[in-house]
Amino acid sequence: MIDRPGLADFLRRRRELLRPADVGLPEGVRRRTPGLRRDEVAQLASISTDYYARLEQSRGANPSEAIVASLARALRCDPDERDHLYHLAGFSPPARHSGGYVRPGLMSLLDRLHDVPACVVTDLGEVLRQNALAELALGWTTPNQSGRSRNVVWQWFTEPASRACFPEADRPRHSRAHVGDLRAAHARRGGDADIAELVRGLLERSPEFRALWERHEVAVHRFDRKRFLHPEVGVLHLTCEALLSPEADTKVLAFFPTEGTDAREKLELLRTIGAQDFRTLR
Repeated sequence: MIDRPGLADFLRRRRELLRPADVGLPEGVRRRTPGLRRDEVAQLASISTDYYARLEQSRGANPSEAIVASLARALRCDPDERDHLYHLAGFSPPARHSGGYVRPGLMSLLDRLHDVPACVVTDLGEVLRQNALAELALGWTTPNQSGRSRNVVWQWFTEPASRACFPEADRPRHSRAHVGDLRAAHARRGGDADIAELVRGLLERSPEFRALWERHEVAVHRFDRKRFLHPEVGVLHLTCEALLSPEADTKVLAFFPTEGTDAREKLELLRTIGAQDFRTLR
């Protein structure tokens, strides 16, 4: 439900906080009130001054979602303020996108996880960053790779060699998990160009992906038990925990040793002799 008094108050306060220079307008003559004038906000949002004035006066027709988006841009709302404006107008805010940016806090977290393989991955499967132990234990990407060459979903369905580090019996389950995750991202992000391009490419390149995509199975995987085949230490039993970011299009994947296995000792061995790059042996 729309919160008319709250919406009116928020619009007025945001307008009063902005200066003409903040939105690329000249200062002009001396102003009677602080901030922007109503007609200036209306112009920036491509709506009539009368309609905007009625919103600030808690009357008139309810604003559409498109108008709320225009007002958020006109009032230079940051992501938190934009979400608040959507809620006041009675809408669910659109999903946030990180744009591939990894916050410094996440990078520090990865660097501090010395005994656990961990990486930051987008909802499209692109590995943005991983710690040293992930490079040694998982072998998904190398730091100098970019684009689809570091996208684990793309590699899984287009490069058969990328499956070599998983037991053959586990591969159908991983295929379904990749497609279910991508289906969920596709539903959440609608027609975003990056995900549409990835799906189109996979449909063209992989009959397996095409068959699974047509099942419409949707599932965001937040927990999984995986077996990795490492060339030096053998089978690694790891439990994957996915921690979603506030933007929801990036997540931290942490791979903990599965209880009751020798994974902890094997990870410690990899840490100890980590100067040697085992990926060249694959």
